Amino acid sequence: MYTFNNEDLIEGLKKGDEKAFMFLVDSYGNRLIAYARGLVDDPAMAKDIVQNVFLKTWRHRHKLDSKFQIKGFLYKSVYNEFLNQYQKDKTQMILQYKYIETFNHIVEKTEEKNIQQMIDIVYREIEKLPPKCREIFNLSKKEGLTNTEISLHLGISVKTVEAQITRAFSILRSNLGKQFESILILIFGKLSRVPFP
Repeated sequence: MYTFNNEDLIEGLKKGDEKAFMFLVDSYGNRLIAYARGLVDDPAMAKDIVQNVFLKTWRHRHKLDSKFQIKGFLYKSVYNEFLNQYQKDKTQMILQYKYIETFNHIVEKTEEKNIQQMIDIVYREIEKLPPKCREIFNLSKKEGLTNTEISLHLGISVKTVEAQITRAFSILRSNLGKQFESILILIFGKLSRVPFP
């Protein structure tokens, strides 16, 4: 695999070097998707945002400045793309700046392999949840169903759904420890969707 330092990577992109572009995607793709997942609850939209950023970076590569850090440029581009997407429907644009600033710090300061290891641990713990609790949690956080939709789907009350989701997070927090709270937020969405006290 080809490797590039920051300046060579930008120069390669400006010259239209496809190897430089593939290195960019391989190096930052997964981390940027994880970052985008913290901004939107929809995994498909998160991937679309990152894909759009890479496409725009390639199209406008001649404007890149080798004095800038490509990493910072990409994160800023993902955030700007997120704003562009949500400005199309302002009723959905609920920005939680304190959370976003914290999230930026987590993703930028943590090695990608360490983030992935922590995510893997979280998913293993989810599989250990009690069956009904796990089913409701997955319908909510993985499938993106609302509490009302889950209640209709399973024939239970909304309060039962809420109780099981809260129970799931309580068990995960207890088993994983406080250091995993940020990863839980990273995987499952914005702070308001996570019932932490």
